[in-house]
Amino acid sequence: MKLETLLPLGKVDPGLRTPEQPLDLFTIGEKAKLLEDIGYSGLITEETKDDPFVIMTLAAQTTKTLRLGTGVVIAFPRSPAVTAMSAWTIQKLSLGRFTLGLGTQVRGHIVRRYGMDWRAPGPWVRDYIGAIRALWDCWQNGTRLDYESDHYNLNLMVPLFDAGPIDHPDIPIHLAAVKPVLSRVAGEVADGIRPHPVCTPSYIKDVMLPAVREGAVKTGRSLENFDLCMKPLVATAPNDEILAAKIRDARARIAFYASTPAYEDAFSHLGLETLAREAQALSKNQQWDDLPPLINDDMLEQFAVIGTHQAIGQKLLDRWGDLATHVEFSIAVESEEDRADLVHIARTVQTGGEANARKIICG
Repeated sequence: MKLETLLPLGKVDPGLRTPEQPLDLFTIGEKAKLLEDIGYSGLITEETKDDPFVIMTLAAQTTKTLRLGTGVVIAFPRSPAVTAMSAWTIQKLSLGRFTLGLGTQVRGHIVRRYGMDWRAPGPWVRDYIGAIRALWDCWQNGTRLDYESDHYNLNLMVPLFDAGPIDHPDIPIHLAAVKPVLSRVAGEVADGIRPHPVCTPSYIKDVMLPAVREGAVKTGRSLENFDLCMKPLVATAPNDEILAAKIRDARARIAFYASTPAYEDAFSHLGLETLAREAQALSKNQQWDDLPPLINDDMLEQFAVIGTHQAIGQKLLDRWGDLATHVEFSIAVESEEDRADLVHIARTVQTGGEANARKIICG
């Protein structure tokens, strides 16, 4: 994988902070330009405490070559028309550098956080992506909007609300997935898949990619340019002393993932179904402090990539270079030493296994 290619190994997400801290919106543009200057290829943002489309807009205004993407924005709470417009606007502003990463979220969040009715996510997101593409086709080519599906029926587009054509209308869509159902949908209709951080290389190879291929066969699509975008769980720091705290954070994060029923398949694949059930029980009782001790050192190494800044680039390449077409991670930049470490990581991962990764995906 090469950092100077379109979306190679070594993308950095824009957080540059721990997940518990909000973003500093006033420095997003500055940090995006820093990554571009260093030689990283892309900037990814997730939907946690800030609107990802706003973050991407800030980054687009200060950069010229840096790829931009959501990893991910939650689809269902937004209508397809709203998401289509947001993506279209950022693609226009960035001159064709945007990738739309979509996630479905789990039932509890859709019902209890977003206040929506739950529906089977596979058929729902398949129709959602179809609706988005119908809207883009209407705006770009003047095609009459007439999209009918089980979940959306779109047939109204008046001139006042027609976004019109743009110079770079081909916006890739990546779909987050864990289980075979959404992996299959990604193979059917998406341009790439985003496994959850809890997904290990063996789980992706044995469970997710066969489903992706099955979906592609169903719709007669080629996977030659299909992307596998991985944001692994990473514990890294300038030195071993600081790294110890990052490792504790990683252990707690893995335990939290183990307590989430939607991710149980990834743990069961490694024979850890008993661990997952125990973690779920502790979570239901809100015994949060009892979760991290469940994760022993062997489990930690299976789910996380761990090393100092000087070592982490090679470790990422060793773990993911021959499987993922894109790997993303975040490192806090607080000093010139941190910036130098980012440069070192970039140089370490400038070559890798992209060609082989394509072969693995295509089967």
